Amino acid sequence: MAPSFTARIQLFLLRALGFLIGLVGRAALALRGPKFASKTPRPVTEPLLLLSGMQLAKLIRQRKVKCIDVVQAYINRIKDVNPMINGIVKYRFEEAMKEAHAVDQKLAEKQEDEATLENKWPFLGVPLTVKEAFQLQGMPNSSGLMNRRNAISKTDATVVALLKEAGAIPLGITNCSELCMWYESSNKIYGRSNNPYDLQHIVGGSSGGEGCTLAAACSVIGVGSDIGGSIRMPAFFNGIFGHKPSPGVVPNKGQFPMAVGGQELFQCTGPMCRYAEDLAPMLKVMAGPGIKRLKLDTKVHLKDLKFYWMEHDGGSFLMSKVDQDLILAQKKEPVKFVDLLGDHGKHVNPLWELIKWCLGLSVYTIPSIGLALLEEKLKYNNEKYQKFKAVEESLRKELVEMLGDDGVFLYPSHPTVAPKHHVPLTRPFNFAYTGVFNALGLPVTQCPLGLNVKGLPLGIQVVAGPFNDHLTLAVAQYLEKTFGGWVCPGKF
Repeated sequence: MAPSFTARIQLFLLRALGFLIGLVGRAALALRGPKFASKTPRPVTEPLLLLSGMQLAKLIRQRKVKCIDVVQAYINRIKDVNPMINGIVKYRFEEAMKEAHAVDQKLAEKQEDEATLENKWPFLGVPLTVKEAFQLQGMPNSSGLMNRRNAISKTDATVVALLKEAGAIPLGITNCSELCMWYESSNKIYGRSNNPYDLQHIVGGSSGGEGCTLAAACSVIGVGSDIGGSIRMPAFFNGIFGHKPSPGVVPNKGQFPMAVGGQELFQCTGPMCRYAEDLAPMLKVMAGPGIKRLKLDTKVHLKDLKFYWMEHDGGSFLMSKVDQDLILAQKKEPVKFVDLLGDHGKHVNPLWELIKWCLGLSVYTIPSIGLALLEEKLKYNNEKYQKFKAVEESLRKELVEMLGDDGVFLYPSHPTVAPKHHVPLTRPFNFAYTGVFNALGLPVTQCPLGLNVKGLPLGIQVVAGPFNDHLTLAVAQYLEKTFGGWVCPGKF
C-alpha cells in the first residue's frame, strides 16, 4: 500500500532536516579540524595479538604462554591505540592483571590435563571486552545517558557471568550510542568512537565501541547486543565477525535499556570477534542452557547447502517499502523512547531539547532527540499494526519456507561502507538492511570480505532459517578462508 501524500511530505521533510543537520555537523567538524584526521593505528607487531581466542586459550592451558603476558600485551595495545579510536571507555587493567596472575598460579598448582581444563574453562585467560550497556561488576552502566552517568554495576549480566565462568578476563567496557538507539556510537558521557581504518568514519552502533576495539586488536572477543543491527553494523563497518543468534537462545538479562513488550522479540545478545572460529564456542558459552535449541555440533557440508542472494532491497527515495512496514511492526507494546531518555523519571520534552541542542545546552544527542520527536509524530493504532504484522508474517513465512534447514541467504549489510561521521543523520533508515532480520526473527552472521580501494571494510550478512545458526557460522568460516577475514588496520 503506497504511503499517503501527507506521509510522503512528512518523511521528505524529516529527511531534509536530517540532511541539513548533517551538513552543519560536517561543516563544524571541518572547521574544528578532526583530531588524528590523518592517522590510523600502527599495525600489530606483537604475535600474541594475532591469535584467536581459541588459540590463546589452548596455549595458556598447555602452559606454553603465560596468561599475564597475554593480558599485558593487550593492555599495551590499548594504551597505544585507544586514545585514537575511543572504543574502550573504562579500563579494569589492575583487576585483569590480578585475574591473569590467578590463572597462571592455578595452572602451576594443578596438573589437570588439557581436555579437563578445556571442558571447565574453554576461554581460560582470554581477554574480553563488554559493551557498556551490559552490567560488568564495578563498571559504569549508563548506555551513554547523562542521567545514569553515576550508575555502577553491582553484578554481572548473565552472558558476562557465563564468559567469566568460562575463564575470560574482561579488560574494560566499550562505547555505545545513547540508549543504544542509533548507528553512530557517540554520546555526551564518553564522546565519539572512531573507525580504526579511517578515523574520520563511523564505527556503527550501537555496539560500535566493541566493533572498533576488536578491529584495532585491542581485544579478541566481545559482547554485543542487536535489536536492529547493533551487532552487525559495527561488525561490518569495522571488518570483524558478529552473530545475531536465533531469538530466545542467549539471555538478555542484565543490560540497559532492557527490551520489553513487543521489543523482546527483536533484541538479541551475541558474540563479536576477529576470528570466525571463536563464534560457535562463544555462542555455546553465552547461551547457557539455551544452546540445546541449536545444532552447533552438527557437521555442515557446504556443497549440500542451497544459496540465495539479493544485491539490494529495491530502494526508494526514502526507504524500502517492505523494510518500513517491518520496522513499524516493531511498535507492538514498546516502552516509549522519550521515557527512556528521562530514565523513567523527569519528563523530557523533545522539542524543547531540540531548541536547547541548537544552543549547545542539551544533555542529549541529536539522534536521540530526533527519535523522540519522530515517536510523537508516528501515531500508531491496532488497525495499522495488524496490516504491518500481516506483511511481516507473510515475508517471514516465505523466507522460512525458501531456506528450510539447508539454505542460506546472502544479503547486503548496509547500502554503503562505513560513512563519515554525522552522515547517518542524513540516512536514518539505512539500518533497515539489518533491522529486517530482527523483525523476522532469523539468525544472521556478519562476515568481513576484505577492504575496498579506500581501505574500508567490506562484508556480507549470511542468514538462515530459525535455529539454524550452525549454517551461518559454517559459512562464516568458509568466507574467512576464502576472503582472508579480518585485516589489521594500518596495513592498507
